[in-house]
Amino acid sequence: MSPGASDLCYSDLKTGMANAVFTEIAERLEALAARGESSAIDLRSLPLTEADLMELRDLLGEGEVRAELEVVGRTSVRETSYPGAWWIRHYGAGGKVATEEIAITPIPEILASQAEDIAAAVERIHLDLAEASRDENAKEASNG
Repeated sequence: MSPGASDLCYSDLKTGMANAVFTEIAERLEALAARGESSAIDLRSLPLTEADLMELRDLLGEGEVRAELEVVGRTSVRETSYPGAWWIRHYGAGGKVATEEIAITPIPEILASQAEDIAAAVERIHLDLAEASRDENAKEASNG
């Protein structure tokens, strides 16, 4: 081993994987547009260096939508400049990225309201409407 060889930082090297992933995203966007097929690419399962991830981020650009969620840890969802392609990161302990994927879908499932939550919202809004109506009636009666 040559002197200093162990000091090399392979995370700074581009491997060409960013272009391969970019091509895969294009193919999956075609499938989404043509047949409504949603899919995901697990970036952590691929041999991507930090330089590759930065290159992929540059290739995909940024879209108009960003969301941060706090559900069993922090999750960030970012639309790329290609509608239907979303960069999703789930963070674990210490704020380190635990999972990272490109979701090819009209809207990421994590952003969609769940049926049970919607049903609970219906009950809650009706209770709030009834309370607001009672408050309004009480106010009118005291002014009347």
